Amino acid sequence: MLKSVKIILLLVAIACINCHVVAQNSFVKVKGHQFYRGAAPYTYIGGNYWYGGLLSAVKGEAGKQRLIQELDFLKQNGVTNLRVLAGSEGEPGSYYYSVAETAQPKQQSYNEEVLKGLDYLLQQMGKRHMTAILYLTNNWQWSGGLDQYLQWNGYGQGPLPQTENYSWDKNKAYTTQFYNCLPCQNDLNAYIKHLVTRTNTYTNKKYIDDTAIMAWELANEPRPMTAANNDKYLDWIARTSSLIKGLDRNHLVTIGSEGDIASDMDRTVYENANRLPGIDYLTIHIWPKNWNWFKDTSISVGFNDVLKNTKNYIDRHVTIAEKLNKPLVIEEFGLPRDLHSFDPTSSTLWRDKYYHFVFSIWQSSVQKQGVINGANFWAVGGTARAKPEQKYWWKPGDDYTGDPPQEEQGLNAVFNTDDSTWKVIRSYTKK
Repeated sequence: MLKSVKIILLLVAIACINCHVVAQNSFVKVKGHQFYRGAAPYTYIGGNYWYGGLLSAVKGEAGKQRLIQELDFLKQNGVTNLRVLAGSEGEPGSYYYSVAETAQPKQQSYNEEVLKGLDYLLQQMGKRHMTAILYLTNNWQWSGGLDQYLQWNGYGQGPLPQTENYSWDKNKAYTTQFYNCLPCQNDLNAYIKHLVTRTNTYTNKKYIDDTAIMAWELANEPRPMTAANNDKYLDWIARTSSLIKGLDRNHLVTIGSEGDIASDMDRTVYENANRLPGIDYLTIHIWPKNWNWFKDTSISVGFNDVLKNTKNYIDRHVTIAEKLNKPLVIEEFGLPRDLHSFDPTSSTLWRDKYYHFVFSIWQSSVQKQGVINGANFWAVGGTARAKPEQKYWWKPGDDYTGDPPQEEQGLNAVFNTDDSTWKVIRSYTKK
C-alpha cells in the first residue's frame, strides 16, 4: 500500500513538472481580462529593454556577452518580460540623437545584421523562459519611426528634437501626416510582413512559432497627434492589427498606447482603439516628469501629487479595460533619480518609493484577478553607465543605457548597481 502511494505521488509530481514545462513553452493567450500561458494565469513584472536586439549588431561579441550578462541578471531578479524595439528606420548618422544601427536603413531595404541581433535576443530569452513584446516602429525620432516613413515618401525633413527650430507644435503637425500617407503605411506593412514571417537564424524557428514572443506592438506610443486625424488613426490601427493577425494567429497584438493622454485626454479614442477585434490587450504609460506632475528637481516636494495623479490615471484606464473585458499592462513608467541627478552613484529614494507604489497596484490587481496583468519599468540600464564628461548626453559609439539617445543618459535608467531599486523589484517578483 505504501509503495503504491509513493508511486502515485511520484506520478503527480512528474505531471506537475510537465505542466510547468508546458506553460513555459506555451504562447501567451488572453481569456477574458487575464493572460494565460498554458493552463496557468500569466502575470509579470517586466522591464523596457529596447536596445536588446541591437547589442550584437552594434557591439559584436562584446554586445552578445553584455546581453547574456544582463539577461541572467534580470532573470535572477525575477524580471521575465521585456519590451523591445523591433523596428527602426533611417541611415546611421542621419540624425545625431538616433540609434547607431537600424533594421531598415533605406526604404524597404533591411539590415540583416540588426535582424540577426533580434534573433539572438529571442534565442537567449527563450532559453530563460522569458517573453518579449516587440514594437514595430516608433512615434518618436530616436529610432527613425513614423517620421522616417514620411521623409522617404516626399514629405521633407521633419522637426528633430535637440535641434534648432524644433517645436512640439511642428512635431505634431508633421507626424500626424503619417495617417493620411498610404505609401508610408505600405512601407511599414512591408517591414511588418518581412519581420513577422521571418525565421530565426539561431534557432531555425519561425517567428510565428516562437513562444519567446508574447506580443506584437504596432508602435511605441503612437498618437493621432491632432484631433482631426483621430478617425484616420483608428483606421490605421484596425488595418495594421488585422494584417498582423492574418500573418500570425499565435501571438497577441497590442497598440503600444500611452493611454488617453495620447489623444489629449479624449478617452473615446483610446476606448475605440482598444475595442477593435485585432487588439488583444490595453496598455498605458505613466510619466510624472514629462507630464509636469512635479516641478524642477523637487520630486520630494511634489511626490504626493505624483502618487495621486498616478493612481487616478491607472484607475480611469482600469475602468475602460473592465468595460472591454481585456487585460491591461502598465508597460512604461519611470522617475528620475533624486534631485534629478544623472549620476549612476546618486540615490534613488523617491524612484524606489514610486516603483513600490506602482508595483503594489499591480500586485493588488493580480491578487484579486483584476485587469492589470503586467507592469514594465522604464528602463533597464544594465551594465552601461552615463558619462559625466559628456554632460550625460549620448553620442554615437556609446553603450546604450536604456534612456533613448535624444534624452540625457541616466534620466530613467535602472543600472545593475542600483541595489535599492532592485531590492524593491525583488520584493514583488519573489513573492
